[in-house]
Amino acid sequence: MAKKSVIPFGPQHPVLPEPIHLDLVVEDEKIVEAIPSIGFIHRGLESLVKKRDFNQLTYVAERTCGICSFQHGMGYCETVEHIFGVEISDRAKYLRTIWAELGRMHSHLLWLGLLADGFGFENLFYQAWRVREKILDLQEMTSGGRLIFSVNCVGGVIKDITDDQMKIILTTLDEVEEELEVLSKTFLEDYSVQSRLVGVGVLTKEQAHDLGCCGPFGRASGIYSDMRKLGYAAYPDLDFEPIVSHEGDCYARCKCRVLEIFQSIDLLRQAIAKIPASDELAVPVKGNPDGEYFMRVEQPRGEAVYYVKACGKPFVERMRIRTPTFANLPGLCEMLKNTELADVGLLILTIDPCVSCTER
Repeated sequence: MAKKSVIPFGPQHPVLPEPIHLDLVVEDEKIVEAIPSIGFIHRGLESLVKKRDFNQLTYVAERTCGICSFQHGMGYCETVEHIFGVEISDRAKYLRTIWAELGRMHSHLLWLGLLADGFGFENLFYQAWRVREKILDLQEMTSGGRLIFSVNCVGGVIKDITDDQMKIILTTLDEVEEELEVLSKTFLEDYSVQSRLVGVGVLTKEQAHDLGCCGPFGRASGIYSDMRKLGYAAYPDLDFEPIVSHEGDCYARCKCRVLEIFQSIDLLRQAIAKIPASDELAVPVKGNPDGEYFMRVEQPRGEAVYYVKACGKPFVERMRIRTPTFANLPGLCEMLKNTELADVGLLILTIDPCVSCTER
């Protein structure tokens, strides 16, 4: 009978983009159990409600995560706007949608590069990040920031995207789509890549449902769930369906994210074609928020939950954020069982972990 051992994995590891620690209980090279330990980069952002008023908290929410900062700011602002009963302009809704989908593209391209590095394709890593640079350039052109945009405000947005910039976005999307077609063949059709991903880390639909998995991680196991279908921002006006796979392995998670990049390109084209003209970017918001609201937003990694409670004062009483990585950690621990120790790095990467989001 094999003897059980406990092997620490992380918080520093060549494959991990952020510090996460797991105690792996193994028998020989087979993992029996994975015990997560989080809290290395806790920053206490939610406690800043005592020091920053409800407008300033927009920028605090954005700094929950650098990669998906825009959608954190949007989720918080939409929560407060519902408390105020404010309806933002249609153009502001479309602008938020455009920036949100650009953010989804750059996040997924970043992840694809990390995945390529994880299974040893260094050139593929550089190519994925080279394409991502074009998206970052679009974000910088339209908002002034490459990662943290700071364009959200309670009541709408503070910047507009000009017609000339819209044309540049469309031209760049054509280039990105063409280059992504080439990259996706390697990610989805190369034999060496498939040997590392297919059938590895399988999580069934029942397991994903019971453990509350979300985002591409959950959809790769057959969970038909995408918060964009709830109808916030301009998504009710756009035609799309969630990208779902049913294999539940690492390959399915990769496929879902690759297809979601193509989907984001299509959504951006739809949004740019339909965006209405308007001089109003932000609706004036008077007074202080009084009430509470619960908001769900689809970030690149999955469902993010925002809760704000206010009592008619400049400082809200409570701001609570539940991030997708926090929801996906139980699924990660489950799929690590009965896998090989050599696959742990790739398995962790396939949930697209954002530890700074999780620990705040």
